[in-house]
Amino acid sequence: MSEPHTVEIIDQRTFEDLASRRQFKDLRLRLVRMDPSHIASLVESLPSESAVLAYRLLPKDLGVKVFDLLESTAQYRLLESFTDQGARVFLEALPPDDRADLLEEVPAVVARRLLQLLSPEQRRVTLELLGYEEGTAGREMTPAFVDLHGDMTIKQALERIRRLAVHKETVYESYVIDHERHLVGSVSLMDLVLARPDTRVGDIMKPSPKRVSTSTDREQVVRVLRDYDLLAVPVVDSEERLVGIITHDDVTDIIEEETTEDIYRFGAVPGTERGYFTSRILTVVRRRVIWLFLLILVNTVTGSIIAGQEGLLSEIVILAAFIPLLIGTGGNVGAQSATVVIRGLATGEINPRRAAAIVAREVGIGLLLGILLGLTGFGWSYLLGRNLEVAVVVALALVAISTLATATGALLPFIFRFLRVDPAMVSAPLITTVMDIFGILVYFGAANVIVRL
Repeated sequence: MSEPHTVEIIDQRTFEDLASRRQFKDLRLRLVRMDPSHIASLVESLPSESAVLAYRLLPKDLGVKVFDLLESTAQYRLLESFTDQGARVFLEALPPDDRADLLEEVPAVVARRLLQLLSPEQRRVTLELLGYEEGTAGREMTPAFVDLHGDMTIKQALERIRRLAVHKETVYESYVIDHERHLVGSVSLMDLVLARPDTRVGDIMKPSPKRVSTSTDREQVVRVLRDYDLLAVPVVDSEERLVGIITHDDVTDIIEEETTEDIYRFGAVPGTERGYFTSRILTVVRRRVIWLFLLILVNTVTGSIIAGQEGLLSEIVILAAFIPLLIGTGGNVGAQSATVVIRGLATGEINPRRAAAIVAREVGIGLLLGILLGLTGFGWSYLLGRNLEVAVVVALALVAISTLATATGALLPFIFRFLRVDPAMVSAPLITTVMDIFGILVYFGAANVIVRL
């Protein structure tokens, strides 16, 4: 009995050691025993020269598989080292949607050069995808799908699938079109295999399958695939003609990209086309400093309000000790509410039509939180300052600020959605800055009323 096959794994240090000793034959033998995904991870972790060496040691078929698994920045790095003929081979081996994503991320001069390397047909397909607006189903779809006609027999349909399978993204679901390419139905590979050979495809297809249009936002595509548990969703143009599909593995990439983008935005860190950690430092600084300058400008309002209370603070100095507590609470509570609302909108858990109910619910939560925080703040501020009036001011301010913060944090994402702006732009720093202003106004407003009674 033969021993079971074991999958080889080479780490960066081992590769560099073998390469430095010029043991290229051993390296090649060990690489071909690795899983393509592990090779892709290794190539991405290596310095440029070593990555190119690792890739050149791979057999062509394995190299094509690995290239498809690489991040676009690693693909671009390798393409720079290829001859035109070599670059053409790997570009045309990529699925059309992945190729379009790569060309979108490289510099324009490089994109034009790479486009010229493609065959006329592949260039046409790629340019068609690039012509759709970024972030839409048209940009994410692949035209590599299996189409059938309803008057085909099952035998004819299976023969067509066998003939086309090697060039298509998936064969588990085929799409039935009429002679003008309008989408009329879908049929699974299982249904085709189980049906009698002389049965017509139109007799076993599922009519009017769930579909999206080329202009559908890609986040909506994710929800469709998830809610209807589909392997792929067909994409149609404005005249209901089938032009592509988006598969489940494409959706995984979309979810990762959208989540990363939202996290960056919520932290007021604008993303970049080539990825944050691979972008030039000056580019990152330029993008981040704009937000920070804006927030500094808004924060000058807070400073002006505090400066205007010089008389009150000189009378009761202890009031100044609680300013960080109050504005910090407002920012944190507001950011919490904004986070849950933004996530709910992104996943489809909440609907903009329920905005009033959602905001009211968050206000109720904010009021209860404020009461609990106010009781705690009352006790602590009294122990610290031994001033009953100041303790009451702090407690009331905490109740008001918590309630106002939840209302602001919950309402702003709905306002942004209504204005057709990504709700993730309601970033944590923005919420914090807004609540700094509101918190100071509430605090000194309460202090002026209660302390001067």
